[in-house]
Amino acid sequence: MANNHNPSLFSHEKIETSNFLMIVLILLAVVFGALVEIVPLFFQRSTTQPVEGLKPYTALQLAGRDVYIREGCHNCHSQMIRPFRAETLRYGHYSMAGEFVYDHPFQWGSKRTGPDLHRVGGKYSDEWHAAHLNNPRDVVPESNMPAYPWLAKAKLEEAAPIAPRMKALRMVGVPYTDDEIKAADADVKGKTELDAVIAYLQVLGTAVK
Repeated sequence: MANNHNPSLFSHEKIETSNFLMIVLILLAVVFGALVEIVPLFFQRSTTQPVEGLKPYTALQLAGRDVYIREGCHNCHSQMIRPFRAETLRYGHYSMAGEFVYDHPFQWGSKRTGPDLHRVGGKYSDEWHAAHLNNPRDVVPESNMPAYPWLAKAKLEEAAPIAPRMKALRMVGVPYTDDEIKAADADVKGKTELDAVIAYLQVLGTAVK
């Protein structure tokens, strides 16, 4: 008897023997899953609204954040405390989405060669941070963090102006005023990159008590 078996378009046999059909169905599944997971987040106030007390970075803090990114600090330090007892006991209150609404991009990081820094603001003095950045082993003998002595010599006014960056951030929702943008370059004049990084570190996680 002749075999008249003719698999339908979406039978296992047809899918598993057609590379094109398999790719199309995988892409559809990934797109559908992404939409289901991501789209609802845009309608949750906890992920789109700043937590109470959160303020945009000052010009000096924003400049420090730029240096932090440039030097790749996020490669070794996360800024995301997970809601696990072991983490909250060590680092403090777990991180909340509303704390990052002014971060473009956020600095959650992907590994912890060094400790999480999300609640480091106010934990150490400016002098401690200055010594640590200049030579980490002066304050933490076992540290494997590289030293950044050049930050104390680099003047911010020698870098690109900060005002245009604040204007760009305002376009994506950061509520900078015209006066803040106008005064930005004057606010960082005479400051070093070390001053800026310390200012940035000292504000991290301070919106949540």
